Amino acid sequence: MANVSTIVQLQRQILDYTTYLYNEAYLDDQFKNLQKLQDDLSNPNFVVETVSNFFINFERTVLNITTALHQQLIDWKKVEILIFSLKGSTSSIGAHRLHEACIVLLEHYNQQNIQGCFDSVQKMHTEYFFVKNKLETLLKLHNELIAAGGSIPRQ
Repeated sequence: MANVSTIVQLQRQILDYTTYLYNEAYLDDQFKNLQKLQDDLSNPNFVVETVSNFFINFERTVLNITTALHQQLIDWKKVEILIFSLKGSTSSIGAHRLHEACIVLLEHYNQQNIQGCFDSVQKMHTEYFFVKNKLETLLKLHNELIAAGGSIPRQ
């Protein structure tokens, strides 16, 4: 177990960094709700696991959308299901900017605008890598704090 000042310092870093992520609209209040579901005793890694699973599923779903859009005969129903899956998952973890990019993709889908869909997928890739980088930094701080014997501060 680390000393108390290290734990307090890590908790302050987490609070400051999380505030930054909210202020820059990388995250929204849904991420706070996700954090509330974490139980420091029975499942201290809930947020880390949930976000890690989100990364895997997001990348797979975007690849499936891209593949579907490249088909000679596009299965628009399949694309719709995949977009709604992305929209739901980005909303459920509170990835605000990424969720907004999904909404734009959905608008292009509704118009069956293939180029707009491709442009939106590219924008989503950009937003995804920003969000992924930010969340990985936050999760690294979470892991350090848990390893030091501290608990994740609530906002």
